[in-house]
Amino acid sequence: MTTGALRDTALLTGRSLRHISRSPDTIITTTLMPIAFMLLFVYVFGGALHDGDGSYVGYLLPGILVITIASSISYTAFRLFLDLKGGIVERFQSMPISRSAVLWSHVLTSVVATLVSLAVVVAVALLMDFRSGAGLGAWLAVAGILVLLTLALTWLAVIAGLSAKSVDGASAFSYPLILLPFVSSAFVVTATMPGPVRAFAENQPVTPIVDAIRDLYLQQPVSSDVWIALAWCTGILAVAYAGAMAVYRRRRV
Repeated sequence: MTTGALRDTALLTGRSLRHISRSPDTIITTTLMPIAFMLLFVYVFGGALHDGDGSYVGYLLPGILVITIASSISYTAFRLFLDLKGGIVERFQSMPISRSAVLWSHVLTSVVATLVSLAVVVAVALLMDFRSGAGLGAWLAVAGILVLLTLALTWLAVIAGLSAKSVDGASAFSYPLILLPFVSSAFVVTATMPGPVRAFAENQPVTPIVDAIRDLYLQQPVSSDVWIALAWCTGILAVAYAGAMAVYRRRRV
C-alpha cells in the first residue's frame, strides 16, 4: 500500500470502529454463543467426553476460539452488505481515495473486534480454571495463528458480503464455518470417530489449527501441526484475498 492508501484505510477503519463502539451488541453477540458452548461442554458434557489428563477447558479452548472467530466475521459480511445497499461504497468510490481502502477498513475492523471477543472468551476460560504455564513466545505464536486465521476468514466474509443478494445471505455463509470445529479434534480426539468421519476430521483445516494452539499453550513439543496450520491459514488467506478483489473489481465495472 502507498502512504495515501494507508491513510485512507486508517480513516475508513476509524469510521467502522466508531460504528461498532456505538453498537457494542455486535461483540456481545459474537462472544455469548462461544461462551455458552464452553459452559455447556465443560460442565454438562465434559465428564463424558474427556477422560484424559488436565482440565477439559484447556483441551476445549482452541475450538471455542475458532468458533468465536467464525461468529465474529459473519458481521463483516453483514456490515459490508449494508454499506453496498446503502450506497456508501459507491460514494466512497466517487471520492479521490484508494479503492482497496474500502475493503481493508472492513477487514481491519473485523480483526480488532474479533481480538476483543477472543480476549473475553479467554478471560471466561480463566474463570473456569483454565491455566497455562506457557511463556510469552508461545502465547505470541498462538496470537499470530489466531490473527492469521481471522484475516483469512474475514476475506472470505468480504466475498460473501460483496456477492450476497440479501442480509440473511450475507451472514449465512459463516454457519458451516461455525459447525466445522465440531467435526475436528476440537472437542474429542479424532481416534474415537468412525472411519469416514475420522478421515474428514484429520484432513480439514480446523484440526491442525486447534492442535497447534493447544500444543503451544500446554507447552507440548512443537509438532508439524504448527506448520500445517500456518499453511492452511496462509493458503485460505491468499485464495480469499484474490477472490475478494476479483469480485470487487467486477462490481466496480
